[in-house]
Amino acid sequence: MTPPDWPHAPLHRFDESGTFMVTAGTYHKAHFLDSDAKLGFAHNTLFAVAEEFGWQLQAWAILSNHYHFVGVSPADATTLRPLIGKLHMLTAKEFNRIDTERGRRVWYQYWDSQITYERSYLARLRYVHTNPVHHGVAEAAAAYPWCSAAWFERTADPAFCRTVERLRTDRVSVMDDF
Repeated sequence: MTPPDWPHAPLHRFDESGTFMVTAGTYHKAHFLDSDAKLGFAHNTLFAVAEEFGWQLQAWAILSNHYHFVGVSPADATTLRPLIGKLHMLTAKEFNRIDTERGRRVWYQYWDSQITYERSYLARLRYVHTNPVHHGVAEAAAAYPWCSAAWFERTADPAFCRTVERLRTDRVSVMDDF
């Protein structure tokens, strides 16, 4: 599935519908997403399910044992739980089919936080875009096909890219001990 165009300025407003950062990890931090096929399936399924539930993805990174995304909810932000439920069900079934592991538990749980101010939003965009580098699976985030860094660089205004790139992420509080 092709990522959507980056939204143009001005930045969206943070309101009750919400912008959220979501992190999910695999059961026992196992590296179940251990092939291009599984990573690609998770990536495509994330986009399909987000679209089905009316969520607009702003950043994403899918790694072998966890993922992060930043997304803007539809008017009803309570659709996040069923979105995650469907994503996890579909991906777990496919991974278990590929691995011939009937009924194996794949996902542990997920964490979400609503982003309430612009600087936090920008820092989390950078955090998610650069997560493959943070975990040592890529030297350059834009070279990692299952994250949003290349899409962001290609579609966002260059000045906006520079703003995001300048932000520090060392104080971003994210569950990410994978």
